Amino acid sequence: MSRSELVTAQHLSRKAMIYIRQSSPHQVLTNQESLRLQYALQQRALDLGWRPEDIEIIDTDLGLTATAAQHREGFKELVTQVTLGQVGIILSYEVTRLSRNCSDWYPLLDICSYKSCLIADRDGVYDPATANGRLLLGLKGQLSEMARHTIRARLTAGLLNKAQRGELALPLPVGLCRDALQRVQKDPDLEVQHRLELLFTTFLQQRSASKVLRFFNDHQLTIPRRDVHGELVWKKPTVAAILATLKNPAYAGVFVYGRTRQLRKASSPCDCSQQRLPIHEWNVRVHDKYPAYMSWETFEQIQAMLQDHDAAYDRNKTRGIPRPGAALLHGLVYCGECGHT
Repeated sequence: MSRSELVTAQHLSRKAMIYIRQSSPHQVLTNQESLRLQYALQQRALDLGWRPEDIEIIDTDLGLTATAAQHREGFKELVTQVTLGQVGIILSYEVTRLSRNCSDWYPLLDICSYKSCLIADRDGVYDPATANGRLLLGLKGQLSEMARHTIRARLTAGLLNKAQRGELALPLPVGLCRDALQRVQKDPDLEVQHRLELLFTTFLQQRSASKVLRFFNDHQLTIPRRDVHGELVWKKPTVAAILATLKNPAYAGVFVYGRTRQLRKASSPCDCSQQRLPIHEWNVRVHDKYPAYMSWETFEQIQAMLQDHDAAYDRNKTRGIPRPGAALLHGLVYCGECGHT
């Protein structure tokens, strides 16, 4: 390839940085042709006039998405070297390799413009310091960001459409499994079935997860769980495990999608937390998709009992213990008729 008229002796006196990235570990393993094309940019740098010893490859971000820069150490290193004036040109197979977020893309253009650093992709070489170069690179960055949203919207629409039919293959809780035809059935191990049924029956009798735990411990009973590999194991029960089982609608034969919502922290937008939604806010709920261990009415009764025992009295004003308060015997005295504290 012939040299570009934008490349000057000043650029050639500095390094050529080749930035290589794949969006996920799966792409790193399966999309080898794209990886070869990105590594072939080394020849592109040689054709533009850089010496082999002045060409540096950054591939530490393989398997990482470009939606943000905080987790990409390779991108941070690239920006640092450009800021120090050590880079004459950045080569990337396409703009999407560098960033899919304009809030990261435009600051990079500003730094490259200020430090006289060129940017090259498979289509050509651009100078961010010129109006035309910045215009083209800016449009490429905006199209890259828009493409990310378009792809995500298309994938989400297909996923929701499949979920609304109850055909989305979500992970199943212990006690349910798929046969060779991918049909959901109860675990053929009768001991697993009986232990789960005992757990539900005991809770309806005792009306408390901690009392269920005490009952199982007193009788030296374990409960079926899945390990990190999805294999069935028998473990000592815990309150958390019992509550997770009691709150899972799959045991009522109901397919549910969208039981939680992601909340972004204002202090750190990249950090997200999961908020569990009430039943009436679940996105998709399809009844009679799984073999049931209980009826839907029984499941709703269990959820009402759990909410009634919730200790977060200040938030939902249920019968749970109102821990903070000015009363002398908060949480210690109960009404003999209604059960309220």
